[in-house]
Amino acid sequence: MNRYPLWKNLIVAFALVLGFIYTLPNFFGESPAVQVSSARATIKVDAAAQAKVEEALKAADITHNGIELASNGVKVRLKDEDTQLKAKDVLEKAFNPKAEDPSYVIALNLLTASPKWLTNLGALPMYLGLDLRGGVHFLLQVDMQGALTKRLDSTAADLRTALRDKSIRHGGLQREGERIQIKFSDAETRAKARNIIGSAQPDLALADTGEGTELRLSATIKPEALLRIQADALKQNITTLHNRINELGVAEPVIQQQGADRIVVQLPGVQDTAKAKDILGRTATLEVRMVDDTPGALDAALAGNAPFGTELSYERGAQPILLKKLVVLTGDRLTDAQPGFDSQTQEPAVHLTLDSAGARIFKDVTRDNVGKRMAILLIEKGKGEVVTAPVIRTEIGGGRVQISGKMSTTEANDVALLLRAGSLAAPMDIVEERTIGPSLGAENIKKGFDSTMWGFAAIALFMILYYQMVGLVSVIALASNLLFLVALLSLLQATLTLPGIAAIALTLGMAIDANVLINERMREELRRGVTPQAAIHEGYERAWATILDSNITTLIAGLALLIFGSGPVRGFAVVHCLGILTSIFSSVVVSRAIINLIYGSRKKLTSLAIGQIWKPAASKL
Repeated sequence: MNRYPLWKNLIVAFALVLGFIYTLPNFFGESPAVQVSSARATIKVDAAAQAKVEEALKAADITHNGIELASNGVKVRLKDEDTQLKAKDVLEKAFNPKAEDPSYVIALNLLTASPKWLTNLGALPMYLGLDLRGGVHFLLQVDMQGALTKRLDSTAADLRTALRDKSIRHGGLQREGERIQIKFSDAETRAKARNIIGSAQPDLALADTGEGTELRLSATIKPEALLRIQADALKQNITTLHNRINELGVAEPVIQQQGADRIVVQLPGVQDTAKAKDILGRTATLEVRMVDDTPGALDAALAGNAPFGTELSYERGAQPILLKKLVVLTGDRLTDAQPGFDSQTQEPAVHLTLDSAGARIFKDVTRDNVGKRMAILLIEKGKGEVVTAPVIRTEIGGGRVQISGKMSTTEANDVALLLRAGSLAAPMDIVEERTIGPSLGAENIKKGFDSTMWGFAAIALFMILYYQMVGLVSVIALASNLLFLVALLSLLQATLTLPGIAAIALTLGMAIDANVLINERMREELRRGVTPQAAIHEGYERAWATILDSNITTLIAGLALLIFGSGPVRGFAVVHCLGILTSIFSSVVVSRAIINLIYGSRKKLTSLAIGQIWKPAASKL
């Protein structure tokens, strides 16, 4: 007798039901949508914005299929692409009356059309890659010379501070190309400066130049430090892009390094290329300036006559404030930004940590300006907003600075995130831009689906003709393997690409091998004259070791592709490895459960419908 205990049958049934539920969302497709998100860290998209969206669409007589408030903005589902474009125009006018200074990002998007009950169960469709879903592809060239220039400017400021702190007199310090030149009047002072700079800036190569009274110390960045600066610039740019892409609501964007100075950005499902470009260029940085509180100066600035060296800006709530143009400190000196609370008022705040040079500058500024106001600006898209402008009560040392005042906890988190990402370490240019339409993606899906379907049909036909009823059981197990694989990809929210579809087709071909081994082992036992029930038992038991060995060796190769591969190769490896795991379960556990249900309860089983059993003829002497 071949019977599974009840708990094993329940596990198989439970796995099949879960597989069906988590596979189901992939058949509902996607619906066009419009997403409203914030263009500034200081502006939040909340329930009031959701109500404003509803009012704007109602006034324009645009029907929708639902409005939801998500973590990255308000999303509106619409019935077709024409309605989607109309809704985008209406919301653009409602939320951004000044087109040249937008406060919100209105972007086209695609959302899953799955029923709400499936979504509530956490059943979501697989993410589709750029080749299947359509979207935009950018290849960005990082200007490494710009990164070097930025580093040299920062280093020059550090050298001025270091020489001033040590009371070393010099005849001028300036950057000339990729060198920093410092003039000295005598060799002794130059030697002292060389020792100080050598210990403070180990990344600089120093050389003595000039003669007589025109002595100079020339500083250049060492080759190994130059490579590190370029690598750090590329890494920072990738981090910044990751933080900014979230505003488009892109599922599984691809942002990765290509070569020494290029970044590939792939945004599946994005239809608005211009908006994508705009988001890629958005960054945030910090500036610290002094406030000009001279009596009458603010009124003169409001009248259009700002005093020399000042400019008019605005605090939160549109309160005007007059700032000095001289930037005391920039976000380049920032090493960390974390949300927290003011220790005295318990209001949400952002705690900043400055590097050593920034800490010295901040200490000097606060010491020399006690009783005056100092403004901290958040700069986004070239426009600055004063986050806070506190009065300096005492000298602040140690490199720890706090931004607080009129911020919610969520806003403090967002500002800290933006400042941690910082501005781009180096400028970038788009050297390649490619748009893949949804229709091309749909065609790729159809071709991939057809190849999988016809491959499955060919395997099923062969198995049924060659192994009859047992072959039909193998086909059902193979179908369950496909069900489990798609469900796992959906549950893990993996990204499916064309190579992934190829891996599915390959998995089907490989998965049937296990059932062929089992079926042939059964035939072998029947040839030996054992009973059908014993042949079933021995077929599964003796084939198991071979199935396990072959799948483990294949899994090792798949893991190597997964670890060392990238891009399409990695996408293939993910599906391939998951397919091996599901094929073991389906070909051994699921198929045996079905065989047991069909034959296991028969006490007097005389034959198996397993096709023609060839028996060798008796030898004649």
